[in-house]
Amino acid sequence: MENQLLKANAVVPAYDRQRLVPRIVHLGFGAFHRAHQSVYADILATEHGSDWGYCEVNLIGGEQQIADLKAQDNLYTVAEMSADAWTARVVGVAKRALHAGVDGLEAVLAAMCEPQVAIVSLTITEKGYCHSPATGQLMLDHPFIAADLQNPQQPKSAAGVIVEALARRKAKGLAAFTVMSCDNMPENGHVTRNVICAYARAVNAELADWIDANVTFPSTMVDRIVPAVTADTLDKIEQLTGVRDPAGVACEPFRQWVIEDNFVAGRPEWEKAGAELVADVVPFEEMKLRMLNGSHSFLAYLGYLAGYQHINECMEDDNYRRAAHALMLQEQAPTLKVKGVDLAHYADLLIARYSNPALRHRTWQIAMDGSQKLPQRMLDSVRWHRVHQHAFDLLALGVAGWMRYVGGVDEQGNAIEVSDPLLAVIQQAVAGSAEGEARVNALLGIEAIFGTELPKDATFVEQVTRAYQALLANGAKATVAQYAAKF
Repeated sequence: MENQLLKANAVVPAYDRQRLVPRIVHLGFGAFHRAHQSVYADILATEHGSDWGYCEVNLIGGEQQIADLKAQDNLYTVAEMSADAWTARVVGVAKRALHAGVDGLEAVLAAMCEPQVAIVSLTITEKGYCHSPATGQLMLDHPFIAADLQNPQQPKSAAGVIVEALARRKAKGLAAFTVMSCDNMPENGHVTRNVICAYARAVNAELADWIDANVTFPSTMVDRIVPAVTADTLDKIEQLTGVRDPAGVACEPFRQWVIEDNFVAGRPEWEKAGAELVADVVPFEEMKLRMLNGSHSFLAYLGYLAGYQHINECMEDDNYRRAAHALMLQEQAPTLKVKGVDLAHYADLLIARYSNPALRHRTWQIAMDGSQKLPQRMLDSVRWHRVHQHAFDLLALGVAGWMRYVGGVDEQGNAIEVSDPLLAVIQQAVAGSAEGEARVNALLGIEAIFGTELPKDATFVEQVTRAYQALLANGAKATVAQYAAKF
């Protein structure tokens, strides 16, 4: 299989893969990581002689991804999709691939304890941190965490695995590594530090002190639209490259990575591949989470309800396009602290990216795990507007769109397959409330999402209820048109 991929109609590794050293262990070998961080490493190896390689790990799920990668000598294809043409590169920076359930947890921990490992990075989605999105704190009663605390030498959660690896390194007299989150969360480095240190403290106070003193948790902002891989995607990659690659992934041409430069054991020269190394990532994170991810979620819920399966279809509706643009500039941009960025240009660029007809980014995919996303994508901005007494009509409509979506039935009466870690709690709120105002109040009562203050804010409750009632009475298309007409 290696020879086939190395002969693909694509940019293929021209560097000596034998020279690569697995200095980074990455947890979460999903589509986004393949299309983002690994591509930066591949560019560094190709153009700058970097020897930084990856050991790719999946802890729970994704067995087939790891099996496919192993079967191809750890090579896979990344296709960039633009409206004009597709281009492809074969990425060769993975040195090893492991699955905790297949290869055994010991193999994963041993890989993390190799002396040369300098960074453990993560793309495990927000829910993988087992924290409360409303507070950022570790949930000690989370089933994975509770189980790991009973048996810390045989952990299953990412936090448990990282802490056990650090405990073993400490016991062996090895240096600590940097832990770098690449997930979409505000201050993802701080969240990761909170989760890791809280878990470690529950295991062993001395170990927690050592981690606190020796491990750094840089924050990052990652950006590239990577739709979930479908059979159609793989067919198109095969047509483009001439090689069938089950581990292939497709994405938009745009990519961005802003990284807090805070690494205890060295790092690749990512800046040579286009990354920005900065002292404070938070303003960039907020910009991306609120303007891009917030508008994405807005379009996902209200677009799905209107029958739009993909984001680019939403962009073909002038009202959705105008509403998304207004949400970015009128309601998200004023809340930001970022300096030196032309936010109007950024918003225009986002609309252009959303309009890419080649991407086919499903609204249903973006709508997943809303309980983990709403706090940082919309609710933090709502809180800012309440303090400053500003209007937040579109944010209220976005929250109402989520409520209508998690009701589980679309406007045609068809069931919606809602995917969310708090699904049982959400379904309980839905089942226990009458449609309308009571439904809104029941969902606002989920403290893990809305906290304690917003549900007591009469203006917020009134605005969300009004938007929700409009969605019930008129449907998503007409309601978005009504709201967009104000801008």
